[in-house]
Amino acid sequence: MLVRLAREGVRVVLLVVSDGSAGAGQQGNLPRPELSLSVAELVATRQAEARCAAKTIGAEPPIFLDFPDGRLGDYIGDRSLIGRLAVRIAEELEHLRPDAVITWGPDGGTGHPDHRIVSAVVTQLQRAGAPGVPERLFYMTVPTELMRAVSPQGNAPPFLLPRAAYFTIRVAFSVDDFATAKRAWLCHRTQFTPEVVERFAAATAPIWNGAISLVPAFDASAEADVFGDATPSRSR
Repeated sequence: MLVRLAREGVRVVLLVVSDGSAGAGQQGNLPRPELSLSVAELVATRQAEARCAAKTIGAEPPIFLDFPDGRLGDYIGDRSLIGRLAVRIAEELEHLRPDAVITWGPDGGTGHPDHRIVSAVVTQLQRAGAPGVPERLFYMTVPTELMRAVSPQGNAPPFLLPRAAYFTIRVAFSVDDFATAKRAWLCHRTQFTPEVVERFAAATAPIWNGAISLVPAFDASAEADVFGDATPSRSR
């Protein structure tokens, strides 16, 4: 989806909230290669991977907020963390003033706590009318079949996928767009082996069937596509 938007001239900006310091080796359902990197090396590597992926899909260089990976909800350890997180995201959105924002739904896509918290904070900002946060807020999801395809156990967390009635936005993409997205996935070498990317792509193609489906966060966003009139000059 982002590949198509960037190809059509839409300004696509990726906001990366956590620093990726916990994202190597085996975690959750996604097998990753074992790495022998220090925390600082891993953070630098993850940022380089994100830059690689953004460049591959035609997006601008990512914006990194560098919050602690896997610990966005550590209220007991740092009671100021959630407030600082909301302020930093709000500051970036006020600066960017996007026409639309796409984030995880309350399920966090894969159930990841960091994803859930970012979703909640962005939704909070939209509901509060934070400067620069648009009305057009959308949730992305990860199909259950896809998680099963890449899981060594062939399973997925329960109750993550919204009901079909909520998927009112569909953004079509081409075969070439999909091939570009696959090259972007391969940038994330600390996250996915090439074998996992192949399984991911093989499972994704028939599930998405040429279009990504999104859930509008609010009824006011429920239109035919991300930008309503699909004007290519607008930014994300």
